Amino acid sequence: MTTRARVAVLKTQPESVLADYDRLLGLAQVERYLPLDSTVILKDNISWHYPFPSANTTPWQLEGTVLALQRRGYGQQVCVQNKTVVTNAFKGEDLNNYVPIFRRYNIPVLYNFKDSDIKWKVYEPRARMNALDRVYPEGILMPEYFKGKSIVHLPTVKCHIYTTTTGAMKNAFGGLLNTKRHYTHSWIHETLVDLLAIQREIHSGIFAVMDGTTAGNGTGPRVMKPVVKNVILASGDQVAIDAIAAKLMGFDPMSIGYIRLAHEQGLGVGDPREIEVVGDDIAGESWGFSVGVNLHRALGWLSWYGPTKVLQRLLFHTPLVHAMSFVSEAYHDYFRWPLHERHVYEQWRQATPWGQLFDRYLAEGHLR
Repeated sequence: MTTRARVAVLKTQPESVLADYDRLLGLAQVERYLPLDSTVILKDNISWHYPFPSANTTPWQLEGTVLALQRRGYGQQVCVQNKTVVTNAFKGEDLNNYVPIFRRYNIPVLYNFKDSDIKWKVYEPRARMNALDRVYPEGILMPEYFKGKSIVHLPTVKCHIYTTTTGAMKNAFGGLLNTKRHYTHSWIHETLVDLLAIQREIHSGIFAVMDGTTAGNGTGPRVMKPVVKNVILASGDQVAIDAIAAKLMGFDPMSIGYIRLAHEQGLGVGDPREIEVVGDDIAGESWGFSVGVNLHRALGWLSWYGPTKVLQRLLFHTPLVHAMSFVSEAYHDYFRWPLHERHVYEQWRQATPWGQLFDRYLAEGHLR
């Protein structure tokens, strides 16, 4: 029988957002989940290095979390970044206004793709794996630095073309798996559940702080329709926070594979009826989001799930993977961004309160 989980949800505005994040972490009882004597890894989410609204951790989400943790005595905080085939970590932390925050609060940054920062070693999970042991028969590599430290995930509320929604559980994907993580896409729901089981073994504490001030509707995690929703969430239960975010977006959480599997395997609570929501009343909210279809999703379906998935070993386990990566990078960076998403971003900056707040972070960064 599952235990009742707690998810804190608040409505917020730019004028009060940092104070609201402090209140949010209090409502979510962060001290129950993170021991004070452990280093806290801040795992931000850079789904796209370009500052597309709803795709990435917001600067106020990062700053609000850092301040709330510091006020509670968590003095040892460090950010860990990762890269993907379509994201550049250095470009992402710069364009999304994280770097001035790291400097202001003396947050060191490590890069899990730099051997000088983090070493990877084979890890043998105690939990029974759903997929990772088959995907990596030679051994599951894990970043040695993560062991014994707490982690705070910083995702946003958005859709995802492979997993319907993405949040706290998916945020572990880039940090815990090396550059061959694309091997897992055919078993992505099982992979996310395996990663949560591993996190519970290696970390001293796990917590999530999610930003839905601008949420992402459509073919996420990059190419989306940003919708201002003024919501922030936090929880020590990674499954529960993803379930409540999914419910807000208008999805049935238990119909989403990774949420249902994690709930069934006792890794968290995915059934909203068993989750205590504290803070502001969101009982009547259902935003009607849908994932939709674009070229990237269609090609991904063919590669990972469709009739052409028999070619996976040829396409993704040989040097041909570099060509596939270039296609993805070209589609996002040289087609979508200059022709469409950049204009959406500029309009958001000019026309919404959150875009105007982003501009203020941008200006402060240039002044420092």
